[in-house]
Amino acid sequence: MNEGELFLTDQVPLRTRALIPSTLKTAYAAAAGFIADTPMLSVPSAQDNHGRIISWAVDFGFQKLIESGQWTCDYRWRPFARPTGRYLEIRLSHSVVTISQVSDPEKQPRDVVFRANKRLNNQPYLDLEEFINENRVLGLPHSLLIHGHQTLDFIHLGIPHGQHSAGYIYKTPNLLNMPHDVTAQQAQEENTDIEAMMSLREEIERWQRENGQ
Repeated sequence: MNEGELFLTDQVPLRTRALIPSTLKTAYAAAAGFIADTPMLSVPSAQDNHGRIISWAVDFGFQKLIESGQWTCDYRWRPFARPTGRYLEIRLSHSVVTISQVSDPEKQPRDVVFRANKRLNNQPYLDLEEFINENRVLGLPHSLLIHGHQTLDFIHLGIPHGQHSAGYIYKTPNLLNMPHDVTAQQAQEENTDIEAMMSLREEIERWQRENGQ
């Protein structure tokens, strides 16, 4: 298990990941039903923007998932760098997750300012040994939850690389293909990996205290 996979598994374990496909399937179905029941959304100009309705349904679904206590974390509505709206930021113990629709799961979403700023926080986590040697934290690590654009063909959690064109430091397999039974104990990691993870968590916690996060 590489460093990115180890960190993402720590932040979003398999039991939590198992909730994600059903939440997205419900959101897509709700969006499709709303579109079908709303005649004005059948005009071509509206059809070109059905992705926005899917996005709103997905945000609503994850907000309710967190508020219900099924996903034990917090969330905030954060303004875009340019004041054109807000986006959902899911706040985990030592990182944040944002959600994006993408047409190509191998590529990062469109390079907007807030995502560009967030992914720079991931630079120290490219290599845990390098992180420990340099002992530096720039901000909370950022992961992306990406899903299919018009149809729900894929769902991935990924840690975006600091260089947009480089894609991801680590990306999960398609969560739509997760086995239903996730109760089996996960494989034990090497002691050196666990030690590195604990050091990383401690440094992130110190950064959180010093920056009021």
